[in-house]
Amino acid sequence: MLSLIGTAATLWLALTGKLELYIHPRYVPFTVSMALLAAAVSIAGFIMRQERSEDPGHPDAGVPVPGRLRAAGSLLMVTAAVLGLLILPPSPLTAEAANHRDLNRSGTLSRHQTSDLLRNDPGTFTLRDWASLLRYSPDASYFADKKPTVTGFITADPQDPTNVFYVTRFVVSCCTVDAQPVGVPVRAPGWQTQFKTGNWVAATGGFGPNPNPESTNPILLTDAQITPTTEPERPYLH
Repeated sequence: MLSLIGTAATLWLALTGKLELYIHPRYVPFTVSMALLAAAVSIAGFIMRQERSEDPGHPDAGVPVPGRLRAAGSLLMVTAAVLGLLILPPSPLTAEAANHRDLNRSGTLSRHQTSDLLRNDPGTFTLRDWASLLRYSPDASYFADKKPTVTGFITADPQDPTNVFYVTRFVVSCCTVDAQPVGVPVRAPGWQTQFKTGNWVAATGGFGPNPNPESTNPILLTDAQITPTTEPERPYLH
């Protein structure tokens, strides 16, 4: 029963496009195939068990029905599975999860991949690309005439939470278990009066030097136009 519930949940998530909230899109076909295979095996196993129990000569024939306690436990497990997999709506990782993971570490591109970006059109860059460039900062002059728009949810800068926040998103390589946050720092003194941590925003601005000498972010978005926005249908970067 649990296997069939899991299969139903997987197929429902795939049909509604929500399975990508748990795994990378490239693994969706494989996951759906394995779910269907598991369902077929479960059904075949149930049929074989029924046939054995109806065979008078089989050792399992005549075995008493499980007691009330075992039945209640099974019902509780099935109820929990239905509630968790089929009723409660799936939700993406939040700013709270980002605060417990290292920002702009394993989620950014490698130094070599970031160097390759310099040959590409900045108009095609994602938030992850900009976060990678800021991490490896090829040269301050590179950012002089750039004015990107980045979209993500707000996480406060732990070094200067009053004046700086990150426009943040998660990068998923395999599944949400390995998801890593990346973000672009935005200088906006007093931002808490207009926004809260976790709010989705679109920020457009130019890059400039960070006036905080103790910050590990020498360059950030300054004088940015910050607009509230809704969470996109696909909140993760891949």
